[in-house]
Formats: sequence, structure tokens, C-alpha cells
Amino acid sequence: MTDKSALKVAVIGGGIFGVSTAVHLARLGAETTIVNDGLVANGASSRSLAWLNSARKRSVAYHKLRMQGIERYRAFATKHDCGAWLRLDGGLTWDADDASNQIKEIFRHEQAIGYETRLVAPGDIAAVTPGVDAGAVSPQGAIFNAGEGWVDLPSLIALLLSEFRDRGGRILTDAGSADVALTNGRVGGVKTASGQTIDCDAVVVATGPAVPGMAAKVGKRIGDGTTRALLVFSKPVPHPLRAVLNTPRVAIRPTPNGAFALDSAWSEDEVIVHDDGTYEAKPSTIAGLLEEASKVLEGNPTLALESHHMGPKPIPADGEPVIGKLTGIPGYHVVFSHSGATLGLVAGELLAGEIVSGTPSPLLEPFRPARFDG
Repeated sequence: MTDKSALKVAVIGGGIFGVSTAVHLARLGAETTIVNDGLVANGASSRSLAWLNSARKRSVAYHKLRMQGIERYRAFATKHDCGAWLRLDGGLTWDADDASNQIKEIFRHEQAIGYETRLVAPGDIAAVTPGVDAGAVSPQGAIFNAGEGWVDLPSLIALLLSEFRDRGGRILTDAGSADVALTNGRVGGVKTASGQTIDCDAVVVATGPAVPGMAAKVGKRIGDGTTRALLVFSKPVPHPLRAVLNTPRVAIRPTPNGAFALDSAWSEDEVIVHDDGTYEAKPSTIAGLLEEASKVLEGNPTLALESHHMGPKPIPADGEPVIGKLTGIPGYHVVFSHSGATLGLVAGELLAGEIVSGTPSPLLEPFRPARFDG
């Protein structure tokens, strides 16, 4: 499709991937409609720690894409007033004091690939980044990655949607579940649960953990490793922490209102998934997460619960993003990844560019859905 003025695209999903792709499509002149089940930012984007990083080990291609993702945020921050909800004040991580500790190995790896990294002894952390109880850090030390940060995804989504509307974009919220309609083997439109049809030339399915199931409806497999998510918000508390913390028992980031967002692997494992698909977090799990956060924060402040968010955490089976068109179905595009925050801006930009121009992005080539064909 080369006539941009005639290109009609429906984006299913109102999280960061869907909204980012939609606004980039609108910038390129496509007539774009967002369709969402419920309010925008009500899915995985509402329960993401939203740590912007490319720390530790991953494939070369994935690291490169994540680094481009962080650079997009740096550029974004120069053009928008987002200082309260987009911060690049660094990340500090340490491992448990046992045989699993890989901090020195990870430090050497990050040095080798040119990632901004620094190995810091517990007693030196206060001089590098404030707000950490040095006594909680394992003796092997911690890694400080100065280029990392965090974003409040609902705030980012709201700003992008404002531009999207200004550019003539259409938003259908509370539309219920939506299905992609095929005509002669290619995308013809989107049908909502209420029976409404949106005619389009192309569709972007950005429904987080629902992406593999939607692809399966048209006979395509996307490997799915989706698990459970639990994000806990404390009440605001005066504290100097600025960096994102990733520790053996809790991950912590500041929030725009002076509170903390918390998650961890162990607390997610304790989330109960009921037969009807609803999620439940035990009070002891939430209290334990708040307590673990207090232990690693300077002054060990008492943290009170403000809210918590649960649901599925979208993760492809091989851990790598899935971005681009489905094989053999013209006009059908997907975006599915665990790293929604870090990749949010860059993935939307590159996918929108592919859809409008018809030219594949080399950065996205390693992440095509076709790797699950066969």
C-alpha cells in the first residue's frame, strides 16, 4: 500500500504497543482506529514495573533493539514535559549472596558490549545513587547502570493519545473483545463484540497476552510463555531513591506521586489464578513484598499499600519479541513482548513504518512471527 491517504488501519489494543503504533501510523498519514476492550492502559501496561533497560544478558539483536528503545525515550524527553513520569536516573541491581550470584560476570559482559555499567561495593553505593540501605546489599557488590530509568506507562499513553486525537485518530473503548475479519485470505476489517465492523486494509493486534490466542484463530502459532503479574503500589512516602532497584527479593521504582511500585518473581508465583480466569493475591504476599522493599530502602521506611494490579504477563515462549506480519495473511500484523515499556516507542515507530511503506525494518527482522511457523 503506497497511497498513504487511502490506508486504513485498525489497532486492537490500548496499551503502550497499540497506542504507540497508532500514533506513529497517524503521523504517517494513515487513517487509524484504536479498538480496546475496556479503557485504555487497562491491561499489561497497568501492571508493568516499566523499567527501561537492556541489562544482563540477551541476544545481540534484542540488546540492539532495546538500546534503540531507550534512545527513543531520551529524544522524547527533550520534546515533552514529562519529567515527573519519565526518569533516566539509572538502575542498581544486586544478586543473592549464594552460588547463584553472577554480578561480576554480568559486569564483565556489560563492559564487553559497551553498556554503561559500574561495579560498586556496598559502602560506595551512597556516593553513586541515593536511597539504598547498603547493609542489604550482598558483599559481591551491585551494578549501577547510569543510562537506565523508568516510565509511568499510563501517563505516556495519555500523552500519546492526545496527539493521536489531534491527528484525527479514532478511539473505540469498552468495545469488548474484537476479532480480525478476513476477506479472500487477507485482512478486511475488525468486528467488535457488539457487532460493529471497522473496515481496514491492515490490522495491528497488540492485545498483550491475548495475541497468541488471536493468531491461533487464523491458524498461526505464536509461542506463548505468558505468566502471572503482580504490581504493588505503596502510599507516597518521602524518600531520596531515584534509581530503579532490582534486588534478590524485590524490584522497586519510584512513581510520579512519590510512592513506590514493587514486584518480584516470588510474589508473582504466589498469585492465585481461579478457574474463572480471575486473579487473587494473598494479603500475606502483598505485605511480604512491602516488607522486602522496606529492607532495601535507606531508613527502612514503613510502606503502606495504596493499590495492587494483577493479571497475565505477556511473554513469548523464547523470551524474544514477536513483531510484524503473520505469514500468508496480508495486512495482519502483531506485536507481543515482555519488554513493553523499553520497546514501546521504538516498536510502534518501526512497525508503523513497515505498514505504511511496505518496506521491512532490518531491526525487526530477527523478531518475526514466522519463526514459530512449521
